[in-house]
Amino acid sequence: MKLLAIETATAQSAVALAEDRQVMATATRVDRTGHAGFVVSATDFALDQAGWFPDELDAIVVDVGPGLFTGIRVGIAVAQGMASALGIPLLTAISLDAQALAATTGHRHIYSVVDVRRGELAVATYRPVPGGVVRSSEPVLLTPDRLQQQLMSDPSDPLVVGDAAGIPEWVLRGQHRVKTGRPRYPSVRALLEIGMSKLERDNFHSDSAVPLYLREPDVSLNWEKLNPESPWSS
Repeated sequence: MKLLAIETATAQSAVALAEDRQVMATATRVDRTGHAGFVVSATDFALDQAGWFPDELDAIVVDVGPGLFTGIRVGIAVAQGMASALGIPLLTAISLDAQALAATTGHRHIYSVVDVRRGELAVATYRPVPGGVVRSSEPVLLTPDRLQQQLMSDPSDPLVVGDAAGIPEWVLRGQHRVKTGRPRYPSVRALLEIGMSKLERDNFHSDSAVPLYLREPDVSLNWEKLNPESPWSS
């Protein structure tokens, strides 16, 4: 089975191709605003490197968030357009899962974190199991002080993975049991793993590619702030 993975939910944009769990080609760039200009040309590049034609693909897997609103929309739009044109399944994964699955730990309780700006962090927790991880909490938005409280009250040895640059330094200061680790951004190889696992379970039906924002888009928030009396404001 030949699979294309598209990752644009964070500052990192990446695409990768795999055949039966063997990675054939990848392309990656870190740029918070360059998703749209990168993903299509990177997909063409990866297909050329693998020597594949688009109609050889069996499915596409895309990261639906949480993360940056524009990046999420770009990735989903490209994936939906290709899947529709080729008549192949569109599979989905979430950024926090892709980070946790790629984390290198044998025992630590994983906190997967994505900086979604506006002073908030998307967080989900995972416990390691043989061959991977199992999510132990649903994705939520936390303020840095709330994340600090959760880490302090965790009786295990927490491992924080993801965009640690979005976490204020004081959150982790003095918490000697807490470690930080890789990956910083969702692993496109982990997306391939998630997508391939779905295909191997005979899941050749397309997922509903609904963006996982965890909050309303910034444009809606800004409109309500500027126009509190508008009938369109909630």
